[in-house]
Amino acid sequence: MRSITTLELQYAHRFYGFLGEAMYLHGHTGILTIEVEDDVTPKVNMVYPCNEIKKVAWDILRNFDHALVLREDDPLLPAILNVYDQQGIRNGHALNSMKGEAFRTPLATAYPDCRLVVTKESMTVEGMIKIVYDLLKDKLPIAKLTFSSGVNKASQCYEVKKHLDKCPICGVALDKNGKCPKCGWRKK
Repeated sequence: MRSITTLELQYAHRFYGFLGEAMYLHGHTGILTIEVEDDVTPKVNMVYPCNEIKKVAWDILRNFDHALVLREDDPLLPAILNVYDQQGIRNGHALNSMKGEAFRTPLATAYPDCRLVVTKESMTVEGMIKIVYDLLKDKLPIAKLTFSSGVNKASQCYEVKKHLDKCPICGVALDKNGKCPKCGWRKK
């Protein structure tokens, strides 16, 4: 069975090297749908609490919200960073409270202090799905991701190979020590 949740992300990007309107810097509201698959936890009667899926995902994906997403070879990138240096905001500002967990993967690197994500490929809806899966595959049993941005939409299904060891009280995945990060229950 599956539990499904959605997140909304506001971001700006462009497709460097693309011939069409998307070559210009522009913004979107993106909707990410995450479907996790596992057994239903008996006392909780759900696969995984949707608000907890959202928390796990949001800790990392908030880096994309109100952020600029540029490909690593985009000539705008050094120009943007230069302006941020001139303004003294490249390494953060007291008003930058939307920072997520910094990450570096083969597909993308987040620089939370300057609200920037640098990607290997253009961040199309398909590209975003690849990045999200790479970031969350070890945290959630993802069965399907769908991302829509403007009129563009893509989805990808995944084979779920492992089931989570979950808390019998709240249904959240236990940490590597067998402890529930939400309620503190510990596996004996």
